[in-house]
Amino acid sequence: MVERNLAKVEVAGSNPVFRSTYQSAGTVEFVVGKDQSFYFLEMNTRLQVEHPVTESITGLDLVEQMIRVAAGEKLSFGQADIKRNGWSMECRINADDPYRNFLPSTGRLVRYQPPEEVNGVRVDTGVYEGGEIPMYYDSMIAKLIVHGKDRLDAITKMRAALNEFVIRGIHSNIPFQAALMQHPRFISGDFNTGFIAEEFPHGFRASDVVPADSKLMDALATAVHRRYLDRAAGIYGQLEGHEVKIPTEFVVASGEPGKMEYVETSVNESAHGYEVNVAGSTYTIDSDWNPGQIIYKATVNGKAISAQVERVGLFYRIQFDGVRVDTLVLTPAGAEMQKLMPFKEPPDMSKFLLSPMPGLLVDVAVTVGQKVEAGQRLAAIEAMKMENVLVATQDGVVAEVMAAKGESLAVDQQILRFE
Repeated sequence: MVERNLAKVEVAGSNPVFRSTYQSAGTVEFVVGKDQSFYFLEMNTRLQVEHPVTESITGLDLVEQMIRVAAGEKLSFGQADIKRNGWSMECRINADDPYRNFLPSTGRLVRYQPPEEVNGVRVDTGVYEGGEIPMYYDSMIAKLIVHGKDRLDAITKMRAALNEFVIRGIHSNIPFQAALMQHPRFISGDFNTGFIAEEFPHGFRASDVVPADSKLMDALATAVHRRYLDRAAGIYGQLEGHEVKIPTEFVVASGEPGKMEYVETSVNESAHGYEVNVAGSTYTIDSDWNPGQIIYKATVNGKAISAQVERVGLFYRIQFDGVRVDTLVLTPAGAEMQKLMPFKEPPDMSKFLLSPMPGLLVDVAVTVGQKVEAGQRLAAIEAMKMENVLVATQDGVVAEVMAAKGESLAVDQQILRFE
């Protein structure tokens, strides 16, 4: 059924109505219904962002063909010559912050390390490490394309490629893309255009992503910490009798400040890495990872994985399959002391209007002393070809205007203060 309808799409796309007066490469789009019926959507007289998907499953270089046609050459093949091979999918990598409702993120690319282009992985990009992502252009900075033998194989490859895509200095939508790749509904194919609104009705939050194996994150944190201790123990010139002693029992603390959860772990050396026990589950982790590397490649109980690991102060930040956790790995005595540490509440910023993103302040719609009502327009910020209107969340009176129209704002910069 699917094959027959795909053939109909190909025939419709090559219809004389389209080709009679049009002479170039273009894109004809269709929308497919639940019953595999399809309907014409639009035609664009250019290649679309998704053209690498077609290239992957057909083996054709569409850009080359577009140039050849523009030079007056005839196509060297017909519709019947085009064969489909496997399954391909593409993720647009955007400079958006998924934890701030996908608002634009600008700044310098402090680290930019796309995954290696092997085993069906392709990266189309025009940015580089050290480059600047300005506020003036579209937010897409790369396209990540994978090709597999079927849909599940393509999802598996995309998941691994997203895990290995390193972007630092700006925010990107990679955590959201990775979360989608491990979502049961997406994997099963049981979704529609309302999928994101249904699954993330309040926006995307880190807590929305449930890891397939929560103990694995604790095991990785313990293995990483043990590797740091092994390096410290090998430092030359330690004072005799005061050498670094490596314990085998640890406690992994994670969660929101003031609400941290504590999990007991133990670790011992194995043939090529560590054997970690987490609440009765054993993880044999083999890896040649060294401290300072962001990509943590390992085999866990015989299965190859890639995660991202960084030191953030005293914490280890681990990202894997859309899950991001900040963990403290402590000795049992250290964990007991950590539980006694007082929690400092963050400052109350409810009386301020803050800029949710970097951008240009194009409008301040209120003045000092003005009464405002919930839902009233307060200001507008422009970034990456988008205007974002900021409205009042409650009634109040403007006490101070802290930024002027035309000013370039940073994230969380104060714009207004209310009484």
